Amino acid sequence: MDGVQDGRFSPADKWRFPSDRRIAIVAVMGLATFVIFLAGVANFALNRAVFESGHPLLVRLPRSSRLLGTRVALLTEFAVLFFALLLSVEGWPAFAWAYLAYTSFNAVAAWLILSRKV
Repeated sequence: MDGVQDGRFSPADKWRFPSDRRIAIVAVMGLATFVIFLAGVANFALNRAVFESGHPLLVRLPRSSRLLGTRVALLTEFAVLFFALLLSVEGWPAFAWAYLAYTSFNAVAAWLILSRKV
């Protein structure tokens, strides 16, 4: 049998598909995915803090607009996080930098709103 030596499988037969041989970048993708996930949690926390801040711009909106806006913003945030994680897992680990830049812009905007500078 091809690949069997002394009753054991050779390392080449351990991987059945060519895509399974991407071991060299698994650690990088895992780290990038973890970083994006943590940044996503931070983005959701920033959104929640802004929505619950009682900022005059948000208070002036009708209740129905605030509820709908909150849901749409969280849905959009989830979509951005989902696609960032998907790109990271599919072999774009450098996309973590783009998502970290996005998170930093969100953090600056949240700081401006929460500190009432806007």
